[in-house]
Amino acid sequence: LGMEGPLSGDQKVTGVGMLYGAQLAAEQLNAKGGIDGRQVEIVPIDDAADAPTGVKAANAAIKAGLDGVVGPYNSGVGVKTLPLYEKAGLVPIRLTSDSATNGMGFTLQPMDYQIAPVASKALTQWLKAKSVAIAYDPTQNYTTSVSAALKKDLEAAGVKITAFEKVKPGAKDYSSTVKQLAATNPDVIYAATYFPEGGLIAKAMLDQKVQAKCVADYASADPGFVTTAGTKAAQNCPVVGVPSPQDFPHATQFHADYEKKFKQAPGTWSPYVFDSVNILADAVKQAGGFDAAKLGAALKAEKDWPGVTGSVTIDPSNGNRDPATVVLLDTSPSGELTVDQGWAKAVGAPY
Repeated sequence: LGMEGPLSGDQKVTGVGMLYGAQLAAEQLNAKGGIDGRQVEIVPIDDAADAPTGVKAANAAIKAGLDGVVGPYNSGVGVKTLPLYEKAGLVPIRLTSDSATNGMGFTLQPMDYQIAPVASKALTQWLKAKSVAIAYDPTQNYTTSVSAALKKDLEAAGVKITAFEKVKPGAKDYSSTVKQLAATNPDVIYAATYFPEGGLIAKAMLDQKVQAKCVADYASADPGFVTTAGTKAAQNCPVVGVPSPQDFPHATQFHADYEKKFKQAPGTWSPYVFDSVNILADAVKQAGGFDAAKLGAALKAEKDWPGVTGSVTIDPSNGNRDPATVVLLDTSPSGELTVDQGWAKAVGAPY
């Protein structure tokens, strides 16, 4: 099974956490006889969060031989690599969130059309924002689409968008960007960027003592956000995301097994990859093998499948999980992301 993700580059911490989740799932499956009577080998496919790199790595892995694939994580990579896997007769279990990847395999994590309404509701009902400045990464499919969807939702709710600014990824400091956004006097500055940039924006907002509240997008939902921002800055900037591994009521054993094997806490996406490998294994059992048509039908039929990320039901019309697991996360004094209970109470979320 291939596991595609950013195993190098700025998002390496995300990719390594994904890989470890896949490896733990494989180890446990092998202890029970493997998949389809065969032992499971996880093949790392490093796309470095870059589409050309991903295409080259995916083609090499396909040529070497794959029975299945989990990933990628970045939607901008996925629109290029997912069709390659499908052309090779594979059924991807992706971690992309942009609607451009709808129908390309299956996913257990939320999609942009599920994320933007939660973010909009948090800003309006929880933070009572009347004006919002949005900074977004224009180089990634997901951040481009989710920022546009959020802007539309907020404007429909009567919120003034004081700025809608592009952010060039890869910079070491975003102080000037924050200063520019703060000058528009918004109630909230929303960073629709991945965690390296989101963390630096949160840090700059703290350093400049910006009065506007900081909120980081789902793309920043990773322990790397806290590392980049610093704990104090991260505590001032809640993140739209998914429940952390310790927030899932059925993930206690997974958490313990992961820490025992890798000597570190699981990353945000580790349990999602763990579940992705396991639901693929379950579907292979139902389908009697890896035939794409039969395997796809088995996955479309998954309902209330018990995973460590909660119960999973697949919407057969698009291959996406429904309902999605979207939450607002706070940073604890120890630097861990965890569900914000004030938000959950304000919007009536079941977490």
